[in-house]
Amino acid sequence: MKLITHITSTFYLLLFFSLMYACTQSKDDSSDHRAIIPSIEGDWWQVAGNPDLGELSSEDQQPVDFGIWQAADGTWQIWSCIRETKEKGNTRLFYRWEGKKIEQPNWEPKGIAMRGDTLLGEAAGGLQAPYVIRYNHKYYMFYGDWNRICLAESDDGKHFQRVLKDGSPALFGDLTETNTRDPMLIQKDDLWYCYYTAHPNNDGAIYVRTSKDFYSWSNSTKVSYGGSPGKGKLWMAECPHVVELKKDMFFLFRTYSYGNYKSGELLSPPKTNIYLSNDPYDFGIDTDEFLVVQLPVAAPEIINHNGKWFIASLMPDLQGIRIARLKWEK
Repeated sequence: MKLITHITSTFYLLLFFSLMYACTQSKDDSSDHRAIIPSIEGDWWQVAGNPDLGELSSEDQQPVDFGIWQAADGTWQIWSCIRETKEKGNTRLFYRWEGKKIEQPNWEPKGIAMRGDTLLGEAAGGLQAPYVIRYNHKYYMFYGDWNRICLAESDDGKHFQRVLKDGSPALFGDLTETNTRDPMLIQKDDLWYCYYTAHPNNDGAIYVRTSKDFYSWSNSTKVSYGGSPGKGKLWMAECPHVVELKKDMFFLFRTYSYGNYKSGELLSPPKTNIYLSNDPYDFGIDTDEFLVVQLPVAAPEIINHNGKWFIASLMPDLQGIRIARLKWEK
């Protein structure tokens, strides 16, 4: 009987210490994740400027949200939304540049790449924030048309054609969300996660929808809203970019200020908050619980090329696009 009691006590002691060790390890893992933050390494180099749009040029035009990727021939591509042009309607269109290497400055201007097509239901001058992925030997471009997220595709990563379903390039767009825009995608397991911006009642937030095939999408989930950037204005949650650095280690880059640059002087810097979560559906609603750092950039795109990390963002004066090295450090 004493032997049985001794064995039972030993079992429970071992179980207790095992559970304590597991909890300690879990906390250590979480702390280890929290300790990793992105930072800009070294100097920026400018890759794109404010382009000549010919008859559509305006003194007030600005290159804003953009996509960056490597085409099939190895060249690098940037497509940017140029706003405040003389384009009819909402004044926006896509312009593109090409570079031979990602670390090369001053990429070659290639001209206007796409304009809104009202015959397909797109808003005049409403093109916004292109984002491109390569999947199954084809390039897919997701972009906003002012109120919807749309799709175009390409074989070479340079020349894109809209993908039409029932005569429309739209994948989804909820008028109650308002000005659905700024899409970007990550893949996890068998799902694609499309993060995007919308501002119902002028109240900006980051949302996500999921799909297995790019064409059928789930309902939206609000993943980031409020907190220290504030709420109640359309720009307080824009330009989402999500990176899964390690398994279930998701970083959300959320821009809430393009900065203030006047008469050659930077009065206030751009601001992007970076949040870290193990849940791709939750980066904080009315909380800074997941906030890890802020960077002085606007509309960043994060690129991993040959094991090296880069960050591309808007120039502080909104007159072009720049790139720098990015490092993840503890």
